Amino acid sequence: MTQTTSSGEGLGETTYAELREIAARYPEARSGLLPMLHLVQSVEGRITPEGIEACADILDISAADVSGVATFYTMYKRKPVGDYHVGVCTNTLCAVMGGDEIFSRLKDHLDVGNDETTDRRPGDRASVTLEHLECNAACDYAPVMMVNWEFMDNMTPSSATQLVDDLRAGAEVHSTRGPRVVTWREAARGLAGFPDGLADEGPSAGPPSLVGLGIARERGWTAPVAPREHHQDPGLDRADPARAVPQGRGQEMAAAQESDDSVVESAMVEEKSGTTTTAAEKGDAS
Repeated sequence: MTQTTSSGEGLGETTYAELREIAARYPEARSGLLPMLHLVQSVEGRITPEGIEACADILDISAADVSGVATFYTMYKRKPVGDYHVGVCTNTLCAVMGGDEIFSRLKDHLDVGNDETTDRRPGDRASVTLEHLECNAACDYAPVMMVNWEFMDNMTPSSATQLVDDLRAGAEVHSTRGPRVVTWREAARGLAGFPDGLADEGPSAGPPSLVGLGIARERGWTAPVAPREHHQDPGLDRADPARAVPQGRGQEMAAAQESDDSVVESAMVEEKSGTTTTAAEKGDAS
C-alpha cells in the first residue's frame, strides 16, 4: 500500500503510526476501528478510500468490513465537511419545541440544504455544514443543536443564526454544557482518543437533567439491590450489599454524589419556582 507523505494530502506516515497505536490499545485489534475512523476524519475531513484501506490493512480485515461500519454510523462522513458541523435535532420533542423552525431558518440563512456546506464569503474565516439530526439525547434542553457534537441547548431561530454567524466569522464559541468548540477535524481527533485538554472544561449535567434524581431522593425511592453472591471481586463489601463498592472507590463516589446532590438541590429549587422557559415564552420560536 502506498503511504502519501506530502503535507495535506493523504494520511502520511505519522497517521499510519497513530492508527497502529490505536489498534494496539485493544486486546482485539479490530475493536479499535471506531476511533481509527475518527482519526481518518481528523486528517482527511471525511472517510476516504485510502482511510478505509489503511484501517483494513492494519486490522487484517476486509475493506468491505470497514466500509460497512463507516456507512452504518452517521458520525462518519463520506463527503467533505466544513470547518464546523452544525446539527439541528428535528426529532419529535425538539421539532415541536421549535427545532423544525430553527432548521428551516438556518437553511434560508445559510443558503444550503440538508447535509450541504456553505461557501466562504469574503471575510468568512470558516465554513459550516448543516444537517438535521435524530435525537441528541438532550430532550430536557429542547430544542437542541450540536456543533461538532457539542451541545447547544434551548435554542431559538435567532440564537441559531447568531451561532452560525459567529462560527463563520471565527469567533470563539462555547458549548452550553461542555468546552469551547473546536473545528471538525480537531473534534474528530479527540474522538479518536487523543487528549485535547478540554475534557474538564465547561459544565456537564445541568439541573433539568437531574430533576428526576432529585425527586427520587426526596421521596426515598431506590432501585432494588441486586444479588451479590455471584461477584468474584474481593474488593466488594459483601457485608453490606447496598454499599458494595470496590475498595478505593468509596471516597471518589461519595464526592461525586455530593456534587450531584448540590446540582439536584438547585434543580428542585428551579422546578418549584416555576422558572422553566417554555417554547412559547422564547418569543421567536415561531
